[in-house]
Amino acid sequence: MTMRSKITALATAVCLTALTAGTQAAEITVVATGGPLPEVMGVLKPMFEKASGHTIKVTFKAAPAIIKDVKEGASIDLIVAGDAAIDELVKDGLIAAGSSAKVMQSRVGLGVRTGAPKPDISTAEALKATLLAAKTVAYSQGTSGQFFGTVIAKLGIADQLKPKTIITSGRPVGAAVASGEAEVGIQQVAELVPVAGVTLVGPLPADLNRIIGYSVGVPSKAKEMDAAKAFAKFIASGEALAAYKQKGMEPAS
Repeated sequence: MTMRSKITALATAVCLTALTAGTQAAEITVVATGGPLPEVMGVLKPMFEKASGHTIKVTFKAAPAIIKDVKEGASIDLIVAGDAAIDELVKDGLIAAGSSAKVMQSRVGLGVRTGAPKPDISTAEALKATLLAAKTVAYSQGTSGQFFGTVIAKLGIADQLKPKTIITSGRPVGAAVASGEAEVGIQQVAELVPVAGVTLVGPLPADLNRIIGYSVGVPSKAKEMDAAKAFAKFIASGEALAAYKQKGMEPAS
């Protein structure tokens, strides 16, 4: 271990000790949305468990299902979801005061199969030309795919792309790209980056992109309130940021 990595590990341990001081070991029930969060939580969960002594039980659901569960009184200690979902629960008084925060965000990007030439997507016109030149274009039915539908409509090429469009369901867009089924794939950057065999070309041009934000919130009826708040604070910490940036996420702006 290098001196730099030792210092980073020590800083992480100190931070987590401060966050969890005074709390007994607990099992924290976490519910998160899909998209890039399974990858992100897969990194953050063991980091927090190791340093805090708490254990985390995490499940993934669509935002409407999470909102429904909370409103029906389901036993949930922490929610990690899109900003809109947390905002709705805060508005309805279902999130403990002071426990919600915007923590991370992702953008929509384009990826190609590893080894393939990287096309130019630096401007709207360049992206349009790349999409028209591609033999096949893949995107999902989720948030990023729905948004991409508005992008190609804005570019005026929706009808031209229809015959060569692959809409993925139940698998990452990157899987279609890595297998060669699709020449280019569009999804959240944080969903493309973890897929083996996919090279991220970059985010879509700023004037055609969308920031997809994620927040945390502790339900007002959480059983493990203190431990959940400690995990929420950890997710917003610098140590967590360093970990999820490797997965293609950015700190909330």
